[in-house]
Amino acid sequence: MARSDSSKDTPREPAPERTAAPRRLPWRGLRAPLLLVVATIALVLLAQLTLGKLPHWMNPFGEETKDRSGPALLQSIRDLHRYEAASGNFQVIVDLEKDAKFLPDAVRGKRTLFIGNGSVDAYVDFSKVASGAIKVNPDRTSATITLPEAQLEPTNLDSKRSYVFSTERGLFNRFGDFFSGNPNDQQQLYILASQKIQAAANESGLRQRANANTKLMLENMLKALGFTTVTVRQTAPQ
Repeated sequence: MARSDSSKDTPREPAPERTAAPRRLPWRGLRAPLLLVVATIALVLLAQLTLGKLPHWMNPFGEETKDRSGPALLQSIRDLHRYEAASGNFQVIVDLEKDAKFLPDAVRGKRTLFIGNGSVDAYVDFSKVASGAIKVNPDRTSATITLPEAQLEPTNLDSKRSYVFSTERGLFNRFGDFFSGNPNDQQQLYILASQKIQAAANESGLRQRANANTKLMLENMLKALGFTTVTVRQTAPQ
């Protein structure tokens, strides 16, 4: 007698459908590192603000200045043949701004206001007086002197009276300045201030004042020696 196969008559359950695993967006894997970076920046800025209000002796990151410089060495000596005839004091406000090309100023950018105070001296170089520039009549009552015109010294920027008035920095700039400073930024401010003061001195009447003072000084000195007529002529330096 044939044996029936009951498995043929039993209906099979359909196989469960496989659900596709959800695709992970590529930026989701960067969420945790990005949040960690933002939190680190926030903590650093908070610590900077908090520690800045502590007394110097309680601040663990406070700086202590020690001067370990060696003695100054004399390198050369030169004789001066100049008459310092006039000096001008100048002040300039340097407004220096550095921006990122594709980022807003609040993220990356820096604007600094620098107050520069300096002086420029005007002088007459007597070493440039040519032979025969001084002529005296036989009676020694009249003298004619030909001198070069006054020139300007380079700007002497007063470091004690020049300072950064204010600084606006973006988030990345604050984070970078906390760990390291760039001395070239300070040097650039001093250079710009010196250049602007020098340009202002060139456009001022400082040279004319020096020429007039030199002429008056020589006239008074020679008249005290007995000369009644003194003529001072000034030519452009060669």
